[in-house]
Amino acid sequence: MGRDVIIACDFDSAEKTFAFLDKFTGRKPFVKIGMELYYAEGPSIVKEIKKRGHKIFLDLKLHDIPNTVKKSMAVLSRLDVDMTNLHAGGTIRMMEAAIEGLTREDGSRPMLIAVTQLTSTDQSAMENDLLIKAPIDEVVMHYAHNAKVAGLDGVVCSPLEAGKVHERCGKDFVTVTPGVRFTDGDVGDQKRVMTPAQAKEIGSDYIVVGRPITAAEDPVAAYERCVKEFCD
Repeated sequence: MGRDVIIACDFDSAEKTFAFLDKFTGRKPFVKIGMELYYAEGPSIVKEIKKRGHKIFLDLKLHDIPNTVKKSMAVLSRLDVDMTNLHAGGTIRMMEAAIEGLTREDGSRPMLIAVTQLTSTDQSAMENDLLIKAPIDEVVMHYAHNAKVAGLDGVVCSPLEAGKVHERCGKDFVTVTPGVRFTDGDVGDQKRVMTPAQAKEIGSDYIVVGRPITAAEDPVAAYERCVKEFCD
């Protein structure tokens, strides 16, 4: 499995999304469709981007009772995305139900990964807001282990935790890491960040990059810089 850069298309309309994607006349980047865009445009945006030749990570972070998640994943599976996700905090049973729903009659399914802790969450927020007193690294590893037990393909985690996830769950257990910034960039609201080169060094399989590419003066050049630093 090769590394790849996923661009977070965090736009609020199809018009803005396609104006951005139209800049990429060569290589078709792997893109992430999150809640903002999906809730604005619905399934049609997924189908259109897929038709244009892009791989898609549908980032909706499902978290509900197992039966609801199973039925929802069955619907998302029909959109022919390449990757989707849920919250590991929803329990092993919920994650198992998600795989049941996501798996098609022919046995195929998109890659399914679990969110451990959001990159905007630090130790203080976890303890004070969520009443989780264990060290954040320990919590992330426990959630990652639960995801592996449930049969998932990997986790979303901070790049700071990617190497440890591989140590705990194996090198084939995929790590998808947001919170990636260039050395000369703004960290924004992310608390646990790393550069593309550092994410490569520590063992991330995919990096998710938003504003450093989408808000760049030359998004294509910024994307190619990410690919060079992370994939080459």
